[in-house]
Amino acid sequence: MKTYDISVPLQSGMPVWPGDDDPKFEQYAFINRGSVVNSTGIQSSAHIGTHVDAPRHLFNNGKTIEQISLDILVGEAAVIDLGEVDAIDHQVLSAVALPDYRRILFKTRNSNYWRSPRHNFRTDFVSLTADGANFLVDKQVKLIGIDYLSIDLFNAKLLPAHKILLAEEVVVIEGINLLDVPEGKYELYCLPLKIVGADGAPARAILRTNK
Repeated sequence: MKTYDISVPLQSGMPVWPGDDDPKFEQYAFINRGSVVNSTGIQSSAHIGTHVDAPRHLFNNGKTIEQISLDILVGEAAVIDLGEVDAIDHQVLSAVALPDYRRILFKTRNSNYWRSPRHNFRTDFVSLTADGANFLVDKQVKLIGIDYLSIDLFNAKLLPAHKILLAEEVVVIEGINLLDVPEGKYELYCLPLKIVGADGAPARAILRTNK
């Protein structure tokens, strides 16, 4: 089996959504200063790097992160390479031979941004339009991944794709890195931190294949 780690490394200076605090990963206990252990503190948004959005992110009565079923987060998935498209809309999706899978990960030019894990936040990233989200809901897709920090386009201020997907409890994984992953069929393992009551959580996500 070949394993691809599609998670973005968490580190100070990484891109975050505008308005979110910069993450801090700071060591506060040091063996060489007399402590028994080395220990590091973490301060960040739950929506950092590779992360999963729970329905609570958009809806007060929505499921929280620990309530999302592992049966959706783990299983057969397809990576679909969309090349140089500027947005993932109904027209783009209609022209793609989408496999009959419940889990779809979209590889776009966004993945090139992760060549530099500490790049400045990009606003020109590729993501879903509202009609693209509706298309995927109609196809009964249950998990969608995108290779930048939002499933919505940056200028979609009311977050229509989020609302359409999360209203149907479609799992949204944002911030994956598919740069070195060929299009094809995989086994996905995406495990967000089990933070009780949270609207999202960072995740370690990997793909495995026999090829």
